[in-house]
Amino acid sequence: MRSEARQSASETELYTAALRALMRRAHSTFELRTYLERRAGQAAPVRRVLARLKQEKLLDDARYALDFARARASGRRQGGRRIALELRKRGVPDRHIDAAIAQVFADLDEAAMVRKVIERRTRAARGAFDARPLDRKKMASLYRTLLRAGFDPGVIRRELCAVPLPEAAEDLPG
Repeated sequence: MRSEARQSASETELYTAALRALMRRAHSTFELRTYLERRAGQAAPVRRVLARLKQEKLLDDARYALDFARARASGRRQGGRRIALELRKRGVPDRHIDAAIAQVFADLDEAAMVRKVIERRTRAARGAFDARPLDRKKMASLYRTLLRAGFDPGVIRRELCAVPLPEAAEDLPG
């Protein structure tokens, strides 16, 4: 449980707090503004601190969105829709989100990412030596998992149709 943030009216103290927060991890402008407003009694020093951080190039939503999208796409194997949703929750403007998603997924093949997730999940579900195809219930579960990960539904369906099913593949959800 977090204790109540200390009230700091001094601009110097707010700047130091902002630097400490940025040393721990990158923040969007919205996140840092929220953090500093909890610490400050007034809004004016917060605006000045944020302007100073932007001028010093320590706070940049475009760079933040690009780094966040790269990390989530490659590290957590998330799709563009999920990454965009997360960035919107963090207060990043849509123009930065769209540019970051376009740049990251221009370098990555979303279909290949979906195939890797399908292979990993089907290998775990079947076992190492079991060659039986997955049933429709497990395929529907896999479809929902990939949707939650933020992949495009059309790409998911196309890649799932390539996986052998006991029944017709056109019965996939969605």
